[in-house]
Parts: sequence; C-alpha cells; structure tokens
Amino acid sequence: MTATLQSLATDLLRLSLWLLLLALVFIPLERFWAASTQPLRRQGWLTDLGHYFANGLLPALVLAPLLGLVALALHGLVPTGLHAWVAQLPVGLRIAAALVVGELGFYWGHRLMHTLPWLWPFHAIHHSAEQMDWLVNTRAHPFDMVFQRLCGYVPLYISGLAHPLAAGGDAVSIAVLLLGVVWGFFVHANVRWRFGPLEHLLATPAFHHWHHANDGPATLNKNYAALLPWMDRLFGSYHLPAHLPRYYGSDTPVPPTLLGQWLQPLGLNKAAAPAREPPP
Repeated sequence: MTATLQSLATDLLRLSLWLLLLALVFIPLERFWAASTQPLRRQGWLTDLGHYFANGLLPALVLAPLLGLVALALHGLVPTGLHAWVAQLPVGLRIAAALVVGELGFYWGHRLMHTLPWLWPFHAIHHSAEQMDWLVNTRAHPFDMVFQRLCGYVPLYISGLAHPLAAGGDAVSIAVLLLGVVWGFFVHANVRWRFGPLEHLLATPAFHHWHHANDGPATLNKNYAALLPWMDRLFGSYHLPAHLPRYYGSDTPVPPTLLGQWLQPLGLNKAAAPAREPPP
C-alpha cells in the first residue's frame, strides 16, 4: 500500500512538473502570437486540467497489460527474421520508420473514432472545445486515449520497430511517445503561425485547428493525422485553406463536467450541455 501511494505521489509530481513546463512555454506564446483573443482561464479549462491528470495516470495502467497481451498474441504470427532484420537498422532510421508506421495506425484509429457511431461519443468529448489552446490536447475520454494509442502502437509491434516487453521501454517507443505528446500540445495551441511549405510535411496548429473546425459540413472530418499531414492527402481528408476557422466545437451535446464526460459515452449520464447552433 505504501509503495502504491509513493508511486502515485511520484507520478503526480512528474505530471505537475510537466504541466508547469508546458505552461511556461505555451502561455507566453499564446499571449504574444494568439490566433484569437480569449481569456487565459477560458471556458472548460478546469475540466481540461482534470483530464490532464487523469489521462496522465489511467491510460498507462490499462495500456501496459493490453500491450503485453498484444505482444504475446503476435509472438507466433510474425516471422522472427523480420524483427531480427529491423533490429539491425540504425536507431535513427528505426525512429523515422516508426513515426510513419505509427502514424498510419493512428490515422485510421482516429478516423474510426469519427466514423463509427459507437466510438464517436467517446471522441466527441475532445471536439467539444469551442476555444482552442494547448490544454485542449488533454480533453479526451480515457477510452479514447487507450484506443488511439493501441492503433498507433500495434503496427509498431507487428513490424518489430518497437518492443512492448523491453525492460524500461525501448528507445524507439520512448522517442515516438515523447514526440507525439509534445507535438499534440503544440498543434492545439492558440497561435497564428503559418509555416509555408513545411505545412505539407508536418502537422501545424493551423492544420490541426481545421480538424476541430465547425464552419460547416465541408470542413468536418478533415486532417486526422497527428504528425504527418501528407497521410490526409493520401487518403483524401486533407483541408488547409489560407485562413483559420471561425468556429470550433461539435454539435454533439457533451456535459461540461469531468465526471459527466466520462459517464455519458457509457450511457450513464443523460444530462448534457445543449448543442450549439451550427455556424451560418
């Protein structure tokens, strides 16, 4: 019991330090290069703060045993020669390949969250934000986090680019996870920066803001990629005009509280916020 409490305290301290670091980076950026004027403590920020700590603790507890089961299930299905060949590649090349392979799995997992009716209520929570900033990155149902990470990581384990059972984790998994987490905060940030030709290669705030746009039917269900926007070009979901969206959010009603957002997709909470009027 004592060891569990000590571990929990360590995790909370780690998350608090990360939160402080993120705030020191993004709050000044959003103040001086804001895409839209909005208060620091905008609507729903406390709920998103609760999501930040919950999603920093809960998904990891669920993912660890799930990934272990995936590894055992794949052990006899994947040729050992493939993993041996991949293991001989330079670390930098393995990380680059992992970013592409993981992004492919994430892209389709993310797209399924939008297209399958039973998955959308979980993902609608993330899209309920009507104002964008870096902290919106944390607004997600724990099931949503687990599902999308599984979709991203399973192809890595099949290909041998990552190893879920490696003691202390492996370099590729850690690099992909860290880059994905940091980039997620960046692309949600309320900044007006544009990056010219680089926007065709890497996801930017403008690219991801259009994923959250609610400017009409033509703007919905676009830009699923987390890091590599050319995947959306490849699969026909790319949308990046020269201007930023006028409206954000979803017409799916979502409760304003953390507990309500956890329970509603499970059918345990019917009290939801009223749906917002669609933009003209």
